[in-house]
Amino acid sequence: MDQSSGSAAYRSGVVAIIGPPNAGKSTLLNHFLGQKIAIVTPKPQTTRNRILGILTGEGYQIILLDTPGLHKPRELLNREMVRIALDTLAEADVVLFLADATVRTPERLEKLGREFAVYLQRVSCPVILALNKIDQLDKALLLPLLDRYRSLHPFAAMVPVSALQGEGTGLLLEELVRLLPEGPRYYPDDIPTDATERFIAAEIIREKVFLLTRDEVPYSTAVLIDSFQESAGGRPVVIHATILVEQPSQKGIIIGQQGRMLGQIRKKAMPDIEEMLDRKVTLRLWVKVKKNWTSNEQVLRDLGL
Repeated sequence: MDQSSGSAAYRSGVVAIIGPPNAGKSTLLNHFLGQKIAIVTPKPQTTRNRILGILTGEGYQIILLDTPGLHKPRELLNREMVRIALDTLAEADVVLFLADATVRTPERLEKLGREFAVYLQRVSCPVILALNKIDQLDKALLLPLLDRYRSLHPFAAMVPVSALQGEGTGLLLEELVRLLPEGPRYYPDDIPTDATERFIAAEIIREKVFLLTRDEVPYSTAVLIDSFQESAGGRPVVIHATILVEQPSQKGIIIGQQGRMLGQIRKKAMPDIEEMLDRKVTLRLWVKVKKNWTSNEQVLRDLGL
């Protein structure tokens, strides 16, 4: 760990990004880092693992922890996702509570307030509210909506943002840095994440499953990287991956008629993996039925949960 020199105090620490499913936490993380580290889909509960991003700037280093959306869990998988989010709160120097500006009816806000009051009561560090998706909000509704959120918690700051458009994110970054404690530089400047290439490749494949399938199918799938073979001489990286499903019918959907769906998943995943690795990739996919894997502790451990 390096302590940066200079007249101004160097600030560093952990910022836990929490909020309801589909609030835009992963989009915000990717925006801050300037590259895609966390997968993004329109479906809630896309993020399952804790994703660590490292944002280093002039006089600061922020360790950003993107967490699964907080929700009422039913299966073991969902319980583990919520546990990960809650455990992350204990590590935080600052909590960034990301809320969705399109959720604004009194009934839904009251429900959100009840659910998150329980989580926010666990927090002893400063909490910033970032009200996301303001690009989809009538500006006349913004101040009344902020007033409603103000009643939920004594936020250290409240910042309207659009993670997708980048609106307000500069001010949000300033507020985060302001609240960080003085500390060392924990990571080299050029490291954006501690996630392995294997993990990101598996996440990219899972993202395409989420985007291309419907109903319960994406929530019943997981991706395991079987092998990741790097070759010399500019030859492609060869990746073998297995898509787990819970039911034979789901396997049929993932494979598709004459293998078309599996081919689409492969076709859409390969360019993103190649961009991440900056190498050509040969990607081979298999589909395997693992009944009730979402309640299987060993499978969840293999997935890093």
